[in-house]
Amino acid sequence: MNAISPTDKTLENTLSWQKVVAKYQNPDWRTSVWQVVNTMVPYFILWYLMYRSMELSYWLTLALSIPAAGLLMRIFIIFHDCCHGSFFKSRKGNDIMGIVSGILTFTPYYHWRHDHAVHHATAGDLDRRGVGDVWTLTVQEYLALSAWQRLGYRLFRSPLVMFTVGPFFVFVIGQRLWRSTAGKRERYSVYWTNLALVGIVILMSLIVGLKAYVLIQLPIIIVGTAGGVWLFYVQHQFEGVYWERHTGWDYATAALQGSSFYKLPRVLQWFSGNIGFHHIHHLSPRIPNYYLERCHRENPMFQAVKPITLLSSLKSLTLRLWDEEQHKLVGFGHLKTLIAR
Repeated sequence: MNAISPTDKTLENTLSWQKVVAKYQNPDWRTSVWQVVNTMVPYFILWYLMYRSMELSYWLTLALSIPAAGLLMRIFIIFHDCCHGSFFKSRKGNDIMGIVSGILTFTPYYHWRHDHAVHHATAGDLDRRGVGDVWTLTVQEYLALSAWQRLGYRLFRSPLVMFTVGPFFVFVIGQRLWRSTAGKRERYSVYWTNLALVGIVILMSLIVGLKAYVLIQLPIIIVGTAGGVWLFYVQHQFEGVYWERHTGWDYATAALQGSSFYKLPRVLQWFSGNIGFHHIHHLSPRIPNYYLERCHRENPMFQAVKPITLLSSLKSLTLRLWDEEQHKLVGFGHLKTLIAR
């Protein structure tokens, strides 16, 4: 009997996980529609309650912005699934819902869909960083920077910037622009999204007033984008994460070891649309968000991935650079050890 070569073994493993995830890749339109209803209806109700609460206390308005921001994140998960063509079986259905949910989350559908597809194809690949990911330098790349460039990188990687100013800038300002290499459809996606947002601002100014609209929408956007960026950060910046140069990079390994299993409390799991099962999502983006937990529960191969909890995820805040020699993310304090050698 002939021995199995490494190539044959890789093919065998690939066919194995593809067979496992295949049965979860068929979206159910009733479940999808119900998710739209139980997400968007409460969001609009809370938005109205925030408007009415301003007559009593703006502190109450701000308190209501927290669950509203959670629902905005959940709307973004619907948008995210539509970008992957996994929310509805119909491509047209995904496009329509993606455009609508994209407007609600200030994100141009086709432009973001393209960049996110690049992210999925390159996550964990050190030679293909730069599109749709968190800016991460290797230790050697950082040491090669000038003093001002190092300062800029440190500022970018500071929690104050990454989870407050940064997310707001990306979604409110950055998403109003397009990449120089963007195609015609991606550019028009930005145009039409911007036009729709201008229309919403004008309409809401006529209905509730510009000041009221800003005082309601602004805290929702700030909290919602901060929470969303934190989720994305923890999904790919954690202790034990997989990164590899392109020649040694492997898709399945990058998915299962380069994307985290963020085990959240049930209520946060609901608001985040099960995106904590990110290792499964990266392995098979065609699985709708509402089937991710079931896929994890029914297959031991996914349960073998060590979960990250809310408490342990805080360690990710200290990770700043990739050490290629030790194959791990390290903090800036690690540089002192290198200099001392």
